[in-house]
Amino acid sequence: MFNLEVINMNFQNIVKGLALVLFSFIFTSFAFADDVPPAELGIYEKLDSYLPDNLDFVDENNNPVNLKKDIDKPTVIALVYYECPGLCSPLLEGVAEVITNAKIDLGTEYQVFTVSFDPSEKTELARAKKDNYAKLVKGKDVENGWRWLTGDSANVTRLLNTLGYKVKKEGDEFIHPASIIVISPQGKITRYLHGTYFLPFDLKMAVVEASEERSSPTINKVLKFCFSYDAEGKKYVFNVTKVAGTIILMFAGGLFLFLAYGKRRKTKDFGTMNS
Repeated sequence: MFNLEVINMNFQNIVKGLALVLFSFIFTSFAFADDVPPAELGIYEKLDSYLPDNLDFVDENNNPVNLKKDIDKPTVIALVYYECPGLCSPLLEGVAEVITNAKIDLGTEYQVFTVSFDPSEKTELARAKKDNYAKLVKGKDVENGWRWLTGDSANVTRLLNTLGYKVKKEGDEFIHPASIIVISPQGKITRYLHGTYFLPFDLKMAVVEASEERSSPTINKVLKFCFSYDAEGKKYVFNVTKVAGTIILMFAGGLFLFLAYGKRRKTKDFGTMNS
């Protein structure tokens, strides 16, 4: 005959083991999500870090730009490369749309710097891209408020490292994430807004926080946990296996807690009856 007590005990031990695996998995996934090799593709947020003094670029009018000195108001940095055949176009369209719809004045309350991380791209291309995307913005001072920058490899590398923005070159193209980054007037990184579509309210709040030198965390770690980058398709895809596995383990953990609580309660009730 089966010993139900032994079976129950073994089952509880199995569930307990699964629960421990679950908690360890989630802890390492989230607590150490940013402790990855620096060459990994993605965004590794560096909130409250400051821009260094030696970030020198050139804008679309061939004017020199030192980021630390020229950021005198909340500034949105959009990292792209101008000849990108994929992700950069929807990102810049999203930036143009949110500039149009946000209830804040471009050029006075905040400014936008689009920066190419391809050192081979020069001023003429930056000017052409600005002219194209300026047409998408309505009723805002794009000429003075949205600048398009290029720079050499040393400055590009320093900027990417400062912002925690990691790209990978494959042939003539780059694999890269999609995000805009908000910098305070003092040069502090205060916010990351991920994706290619941005809510006007989110941008306004990010600008307000930056103007007050306040940083705000994002759900970046959750995004990195739930989504994986598809290099071939050049997009982020939902990681069904990882998320489903986590849900199963969470269910096992919940079942373990239920059984453990039920066993304690049963023991307590039994003791009360005997007393």
